[in-house]
Amino acid sequence: MRQTIRAITTAGVLAALAATSTLATLGRAEAADGVEAIKQRGTLIVGVKADYKPFGFRDPSGAIIGLEPDLAADLAKRLGVKLELVPVVSANRIEFLQQGKVDLLIATLSDKPERRRVVQAIDPQYYSDFVNVLLPKTSGITDWAQLKGKPLCATSGAWYNKDVARTYGPEIVAFDGSEKPLFALKQGNCLGYLYDQSMLQGKLLDDDWKAGYALPLQGIMDAPWMMAVAPGNTSLQTMVETATKDWMKTGLIVDEEKKWGIEPTTYSKAMHEKYKNATN
Repeated sequence: MRQTIRAITTAGVLAALAATSTLATLGRAEAADGVEAIKQRGTLIVGVKADYKPFGFRDPSGAIIGLEPDLAADLAKRLGVKLELVPVVSANRIEFLQQGKVDLLIATLSDKPERRRVVQAIDPQYYSDFVNVLLPKTSGITDWAQLKGKPLCATSGAWYNKDVARTYGPEIVAFDGSEKPLFALKQGNCLGYLYDQSMLQGKLLDDDWKAGYALPLQGIMDAPWMMAVAPGNTSLQTMVETATKDWMKTGLIVDEEKKWGIEPTTYSKAMHEKYKNATN
């Protein structure tokens, strides 16, 4: 969908840039307090998904649970503080970090160069996911080439929509969020739903989806996910990177995948193999 571009004055542009620069500077100065500030506060505030089963979703009581909240809880335990989970969505998660509403993002954030320019990425990446299509078991689709000319529901703004359309030729029908395209799929408005494979695996944990839908295609476009802190928050960055390597060493990510009912990814298993015998 095209965005309308409104003309503004040169003075307005300069004022906006100045304000942005000031806010960024303040954010960096505040973030530099890092781990000690979090310990003094007594709480680690982490932005997570609340609509992305099994990585972050709400249980019947309304509490946010899932693989990523579990990782956040481990970090809070290491710091000796309480944990506060803040629900975020794709459209606001980086903004929440920039505004200081959260200390850290663990929110299915694909690692992209443009994102690394505005946040401090945590390396190594904690996860990696493929792109796939949730299809009716009756679709007869067994190869990506068979999608040419077929309508696929998708989520607006997903980085892979254009690449999939260009490479395999489906007609992308985009909706906001993940629930609308799933509803459209059930209504028969598209052949399948193009999205992150792990989230689609999560949908297949639900009885109403696994009865009639499947993932018959091989996942493509493997993309690492990164955690992120505010630029300048070096002490928290270092602490989380150390914890991430420990997760790889102990196999925690693989265990979490099994706990939440998804097949451990090639990436998770490979990183465990890489780090399990590391001495530092």
